[in-house]
Amino acid sequence: MSEEKKKPKKGQINIELDEKVAEGTYSNLAIINHSVSEFVVDFVSIMPGTPKSKVKSRIILTPQHAKRLLKALADNVNRFEKAHGEIKDYEQPPIPLNFGPTGQA
Repeated sequence: MSEEKKKPKKGQINIELDEKVAEGTYSNLAIINHSVSEFVVDFVSIMPGTPKSKVKSRIILTPQHAKRLLKALADNVNRFEKAHGEIKDYEQPPIPLNFGPTGQA
């Protein structure tokens, strides 16, 4: 392959996805906290009958990137619903969230 084909074109970003990250991590709970300078999103997998769960992944975003993520997620949910119908939001029993003290950055 020539060097020209390997280089990204102007304005493009070359993003790599390794096999471990490509497998993904299941989450059925997101806990979101924020300070003046950042949003912290903790992804948790809670299983029935399990008294304790661990944070599987933590993503830290600037407020600007959090807003961009909100818009991108809303756009994708809208496209999904146009193609597949409305996503039903079933009532969930409240989950006790006692993960310890909260802090601010």
